[in-house]
Amino acid sequence: MKTKYKLLNKMLEDMDKQSKLYRPTTFWKVGSKAIIDDLESDDIKNFRAFQASRGFFVPCYSFADYYENKNNYDDLVQSFRELSSDIRTHTKLDRLLTGRLQAFDDYRTLVASNVDNTPYTDKVSESNIGNPIEQFEFNNRKFSRSFLNYLLGVNFLKQHVNTTNIRTVMEIGGGFGSLGEILLKDQRNEAFYINADIPPVSFVSSYYLKKIFGDNQVADYGDLYGNKELNIDSLKSNYKAINICSWQVPFLQGKIDLFVNFISFQEMEPDVVQNYCIYIDKLEPKYILLRNILEGKRVQSPDYLTGVKEPIVGEDYNNYLKNYHLVATDSEIFGFITEDDFHSQLRIYERVS
Repeated sequence: MKTKYKLLNKMLEDMDKQSKLYRPTTFWKVGSKAIIDDLESDDIKNFRAFQASRGFFVPCYSFADYYENKNNYDDLVQSFRELSSDIRTHTKLDRLLTGRLQAFDDYRTLVASNVDNTPYTDKVSESNIGNPIEQFEFNNRKFSRSFLNYLLGVNFLKQHVNTTNIRTVMEIGGGFGSLGEILLKDQRNEAFYINADIPPVSFVSSYYLKKIFGDNQVADYGDLYGNKELNIDSLKSNYKAINICSWQVPFLQGKIDLFVNFISFQEMEPDVVQNYCIYIDKLEPKYILLRNILEGKRVQSPDYLTGVKEPIVGEDYNNYLKNYHLVATDSEIFGFITEDDFHSQLRIYERVS
């Protein structure tokens, strides 16, 4: 598949040569094509407004299809206003539909759960790179759902373990780069961030972080192409972050302090996740922070193409991470219980050997 982006083309060509363990699985075969189509028809500078992006890696609080079919919701709002003249009721409905109500609840949890040590979460504000169509401002700080998801995850971690020595953080499937932005924007964190992902998402996240921190501070696939060994200590001396592709994970040499995966493991198949866990273990992170649907993602069917063949459930991680024990879980405060009663659960693991 050829695109108008030279680096993305190189990524896609190289990915086709890799083991299936590093290529898109069932869910992301659908997602990758949709995102590439949007990149072709529009421009990467608008990626956070793409319908495909918002369906796969730019989560929103708003009602489903709110921005695509706003006229339908306008009719609902008008009907509701005819039932009540109370301006406060009108405002509450607007905030419910746009997602601001839920976003503010997450923001309140973020503030109430703050722990004053690294990684710091009390000052950082999200950029508007990618032209997001949903972003909220509270107390002069900007937040998207992705940003608040990660901030709450970091605060959950700080509630249960000593994070003061966390400096080197690795993520697989980091979306468009929210965690990297959180860690690197606050200089008190003294952080180095590693993200590994499949294209086109790895291409987009590289764009995002480079736009925020500068081309010289973030290494992408083109910068590191051809390196068969990625020494973490050496890379830390030259960059604030590196964005690599999935098949480069085995090339990483050294140690990390924290490994993070939010949601994307649940979108993969078990053999793919288990393979990544082997390489994560070799990097010996002290802690692992995961977010996964406790019951597993919905299975693919003819009427639900964005499913998986075999769901990853919470207990699977206990089997994959033999050198770790489970410290804490949460779905209600820092995680999320969906409207159909699925538990988007945070899980913290600590290394024991």
